[in-house]
Amino acid sequence: MPVRIRHALLLHGAGGGGWEWNLWREVLQAAGIGVTAPDLAPCNAGLATTTLADYQQQARAALLALPRPRVLIGASLGGLLAMRCADDADALVLVNPLPPLPWAAQLAAREWPPVVPWHRDARLASTRRALPDADDATAWFAFARWRDESGEVLRAAHAGIEVTRPACPVLCIVSREDEDVPPELTQALAADWRVDLLHADTPSHVGPLLGRGAAALAERVAAWLSAR
Repeated sequence: MPVRIRHALLLHGAGGGGWEWNLWREVLQAAGIGVTAPDLAPCNAGLATTTLADYQQQARAALLALPRPRVLIGASLGGLLAMRCADDADALVLVNPLPPLPWAAQLAAREWPPVVPWHRDARLASTRRALPDADDATAWFAFARWRDESGEVLRAAHAGIEVTRPACPVLCIVSREDEDVPPELTQALAADWRVDLLHADTPSHVGPLLGRGAAALAERVAAWLSAR
């Protein structure tokens, strides 16, 4: 008889925090799933020297602290971290994840300073452009909480890392439109791994977490988990 998922670790994307999962937290908890959504922290020497390995170590430690059966849910950079820790999870949900190799080679080339000043340079207007399907209150909430990010982390993630296909059940979620991770990359990953794919009707990268349809999408994820 299958054992129901009871615990979830939610990993946020670059420049964000555990707050990005507030809508999902409510839905998953209502479905009887305990939620942990930590903020990934810079290393003691600061953001400029923080590496992808630092974040991965934090993610794995947080996952191992949860009783099994447990699901690992990651968005964007958090999705890539989730893939790297999938061997310790009983299910995996990837929301517009930064792709591993070979798909990472198709990401648009970008330059990253040692510290990416997303908090310093945050503007309400640019936040609203990034969240076209979010209400005004959510845009204000996000605008006040964007944080600076490690350029080294983003360079490593965009350069691409090797990931072994997870052995646990996997659900990939792809936005209708995504200017950060082209939808076709997530679709190609899901097809290659032969895992479930769910299309989110949102025109943005973070819309599945913060858009008007986020709660309904989380309910679909909860239903997917209950069927595992």
